Amino acid sequence: MKKIQFVQLFTFVLLLLTTIIACSTSSTGNDEEQDVMSPTSYDITPILSKFDGNAAVSYSVTTTTVTFTTSNLPNHTSPYWPTNNALYEAYNGTNANYNKNPNSIQTQNITISLPLKPAEATNKEATALGPIGIAINGVVFYNQYAGPNNQALTNEINSFDQWLGHPQGTGQYHYHVEPTFLISEFGDSAFLGLLADGFPVYGPMEEGSTITNSDLDEFHGHTSVTADFPNGIYHYHITPNEDPYINGNGFFGSPGNITQ
Repeated sequence: MKKIQFVQLFTFVLLLLTTIIACSTSSTGNDEEQDVMSPTSYDITPILSKFDGNAAVSYSVTTTTVTFTTSNLPNHTSPYWPTNNALYEAYNGTNANYNKNPNSIQTQNITISLPLKPAEATNKEATALGPIGIAINGVVFYNQYAGPNNQALTNEINSFDQWLGHPQGTGQYHYHVEPTFLISEFGDSAFLGLLADGFPVYGPMEEGSTITNSDLDEFHGHTSVTADFPNGIYHYHITPNEDPYINGNGFFGSPGNITQ
């Protein structure tokens, strides 16, 4: 009788241990898959080198933050340069209604600190007028509105130069829409810069197809694999002919600090 009870007890213990090991293995596998497919945060370190080699911008990195400092001087021609500047070029774009504004490009001192490991924000913040991010040539991105009262770009767009940028009253040059100089240099699907929440901005094409607003969420982004992030990352896209052009109803992540 005692022998039978011992065998039964041994069998029960063996089955219990087998179940625990199986459950542990299954749980680890699911966690690893979750980390790859739906990470809660990303790491943008691999893409920072694309800011190298441009005199207008420099950056420093800590364990949590990357801080950009830029003079915000575009590395391309514009009618907004002073006429004695080597990059001055009269307007030669395609806008028949082009109307140059009275401002000229001036050196700036802009600092943008953003998260090195961006993550989706629980509470999304709207973008403000002024800089909302930085392009790889050191020029800042603006949102889809004209100042001072969040007006549509309908009229202001006629003051964009041949590379679709222009300066505001203090001479701060910026892009509200597709930075066509960067597209011409790096291609339609290229990485173009970062918004202040740390998430990348890409051109208007992905995997050979043109991105439209219908492909993107309300913040003008989505999560997919890119050439720089083979495991996927949330990122924004330029849509050249569709408002809001760069960013939608605010930042997907939590923005860092911008001083100017």
